[in-house]
Amino acid sequence: MTAADGPAVLRIYQAGLDTDLASFETVAPAWEDFDKGKLPDHRFVAVDESDTVLGWVAVSTVSSRRVYAGVVEDSVYVDPAARSRGVGLLLLQALIASTEAAGIWTIQAGIFPENVASLRLHEKAGFRVIGVRHHPGRMQRPGGPWRDVVLVERRSSHVYPD
Repeated sequence: MTAADGPAVLRIYQAGLDTDLASFETVAPAWEDFDKGKLPDHRFVAVDESDTVLGWVAVSTVSSRRVYAGVVEDSVYVDPAARSRGVGLLLLQALIASTEAAGIWTIQAGIFPENVASLRLHEKAGFRVIGVRHHPGRMQRPGGPWRDVVLVERRSSHVYPD
């Protein structure tokens, strides 16, 4: 993922936000803010034969504390026209390979329970549910509802053998 992909990435991000299933946020950030919040070595886009961006995946740090240096949080978004074609799984697989190569031992995500597609996608990629946070936040619009968040994680058996 490069700055040249920015307009397509943010368009796909906004399409996901518009569903009210993807995030507490309702408006995609400017590219500069998006770029600052994602680790540069672990972000990818999926493109078709004509280089049209079909989806993206990226990670953010979960804490500045050194003990959590091997823990990241993923975001994965697929263009509505490209859903149910395996794009999300390919993106998560690329992310897993990248993070494991860098010594990252845990990828986590917070997913609304209503986002069944994302829960299934993460399960296919080897994530497991570790809990549910009851109403940790509300949708960022006037009168937005409080939402639960399902916590999922994937622990690398290569970096952190159980």
